[in-house]
Amino acid sequence: MDEWPQIVDLIDCLACQSHPFRKAVFCVNQPDHWWNDEAKKSICENNLQTINYLRNQNLIDATVIDRSSSGKGWDNRHYGVGWARKLAMDAINNMALPSDLIVSMDADTFYPPDYLSSLVANLSKNPDSAGFALPYYHRLTGDEQTDRAMLRYEIYMRYYACNLWRCRLPYRFTAIGSALATTVRAYRHVNGITPHKSGEDFYFLLKLAKTGKIVTRNEEMAYPAARFSDRVFFGTGPAMIKGRSGDWTSYPFYSPLVFDQVAHAYQLLPSCYNSDIENPFYEFVNQQLNAVNLFAPLRKNHKDTNRFVKAATERLDALRVLQYLRQSGVDERFSDEEMVCNYLRSFHVTLSPDSFSFDHSPIEELDRVRDIFYFLETEYQNHE
Repeated sequence: MDEWPQIVDLIDCLACQSHPFRKAVFCVNQPDHWWNDEAKKSICENNLQTINYLRNQNLIDATVIDRSSSGKGWDNRHYGVGWARKLAMDAINNMALPSDLIVSMDADTFYPPDYLSSLVANLSKNPDSAGFALPYYHRLTGDEQTDRAMLRYEIYMRYYACNLWRCRLPYRFTAIGSALATTVRAYRHVNGITPHKSGEDFYFLLKLAKTGKIVTRNEEMAYPAARFSDRVFFGTGPAMIKGRSGDWTSYPFYSPLVFDQVAHAYQLLPSCYNSDIENPFYEFVNQQLNAVNLFAPLRKNHKDTNRFVKAATERLDALRVLQYLRQSGVDERFSDEEMVCNYLRSFHVTLSPDSFSFDHSPIEELDRVRDIFYFLETEYQNHE
């Protein structure tokens, strides 16, 4: 959506790939009623330029799904990035072999020439994997306002991920729609991607994670664009827009102690097979599910401790962890910057800055903090 002329850069990325991939499927989209909205009509016209370019370029084999032309756009019920990704993936599913690889991409992301080759090699090393949550890195733009907001958001994501890895929680991956992949076989096994209006990448990886391993390490990474964008309901672009106005309340730095609580709850699961154990995370999930005892039916259905633990882990999934952290994980005694520094001093003392400010520190200093967390997350992945 609204990617002309940036789409030319993506085609160049794909044309320069060292791996001779078979086909690229594009879904160019926006709500149909935008054609009658003067404030949005320019996006519709932009999309038509994208469609015409994709259909006439001869650098790669491309299939275009037109959900943009007048009369073909989304209706009021089915629209958004989730439906766009679903239509593209479903189209691939209908033409591909079970062993083929579906690589999810976004039009504003840079992919190095060996990106696809690295994924093919990764799949050969992990043939039974359910999916790939691939490394990512936002490049600086040179615009201070954009870079400051982007770095604040990326540090938030990597801080969250590092706590997942530190505690060895079951669902330790970051969902980035422009940096994920799966096999057609796995896609069919989970009945495809569910078309959430936003967050479809998170829910899709969550489905895959309940069926097999999610690989997070890869030799090459994706480089998503850093820009203020409201084309999706949440994610990097909307977070940056809220942050620009000073509102980061939806992206706090949760206390490591609450991550530890969640980790302890998972460790107790084998004991829950034989008796009920009081635990704040269990109580929270019971409330979320309107259940009296979420483990009681699992004990009846699974007459083996390992199977019980697996089923319980699927109930206590990444969504429930995030919801619990939102309720219990904010320690108002500390600012976001203090929470970051406290975390590093507690677990990685040699890397910890004395202090910094998201609002006032130079971009170079925030970039160094981002790179600390990038390094830590990569080290966790490499040791997996």
